Amino acid sequence: MDSTRRRATTITDVATRAGVSIATASKALNGRSQVRAETLQRVLRAAEELGYQPNALAQSLISGQTRTVGLLTSDSVGRFGIPVLLGAEDAFGTGEMAVLLCDARGDAIRERHYLRTLLARRVDGIIVVGESTDPRPSINLDLPVPVVYAYAPSDDPKDVSFVPDDRGGARIAVQHLLTVGRRRVAHITGPTHYQAAQDRSAGTIETLEEAGLTLSGGQVLFGAWSRRWGRQAAEIVLTADPEIDAVFCGSDQIAAGFVEAVRERGRRVPDDIAVVGYDNWEVLSAETRPPLTTIDMNLEVLGRTAAQHLFAAIGGRAASGVHRMPCSLTIRESTVAQ
Repeated sequence: MDSTRRRATTITDVATRAGVSIATASKALNGRSQVRAETLQRVLRAAEELGYQPNALAQSLISGQTRTVGLLTSDSVGRFGIPVLLGAEDAFGTGEMAVLLCDARGDAIRERHYLRTLLARRVDGIIVVGESTDPRPSINLDLPVPVVYAYAPSDDPKDVSFVPDDRGGARIAVQHLLTVGRRRVAHITGPTHYQAAQDRSAGTIETLEEAGLTLSGGQVLFGAWSRRWGRQAAEIVLTADPEIDAVFCGSDQIAAGFVEAVRERGRRVPDDIAVVGYDNWEVLSAETRPPLTTIDMNLEVLGRTAAQHLFAAIGGRAASGVHRMPCSLTIRESTVAQ
């Protein structure tokens, strides 16, 4: 053993340096109000001079908190879950909380296993991150710690959930198309059983009706979240309404496929047809030719907000219900010629 290694400074050393009892030093270092201001300053100065680092285990025994939280995700792909997790981790880092990340990969049995593991580690709270905005089963029954849901809401209205406002995002997209002078707007989106597809189609129809317009082609085109579906839908859209001048797509993948197909048919984007996507997946949206105007769900902000509300819930100030977070518009050349 290295005999030159320094012994870790203890609270006894701090108390001795400050000339107070160990109990008084402990109260001062834990922010207790019973300590006089002069004594508090003396203890804090002694701790700083000695380089004292409080023992995390001892602090957890005193406070009843471990300063750790669990992030339980079901997003095996990570395209939506990772930005949420990054935002949450930023907030936890600011709050000096340690994070335990568990990926259930969409498997209910694996999720229950990780839930037991997190509780065994005595986490102070848990954020559950979903892979879609479809409601998911609540895990809150009889749990001893608060839980906040991000991206996929809990099916229990008493829980705390944060999701993107997809209906509002669709309204922003269509209003942008109307602002740039388009009037014959079609909507191509994902599968009908996805809540996101339903919310985005509802926001599209509402906004057009408020402007005194109807959907080009007379109906929403539901399909897959894929470029292939975007290409297939282009044929349907152009056949139904050859004079179409705008399309709002429910994902950037659909929009990229649509742009490819209409360009092959001699239509120019945005001169002939303006196109808006959804997700602002920059790997795709910024690299499409032309780059896509798209709706950004601000998922990192959503993750940070969920983490901040978990802090509040740990402190006994939970805000139940589904909270819809605003989306924003990223304008590129697919709607505004440069």
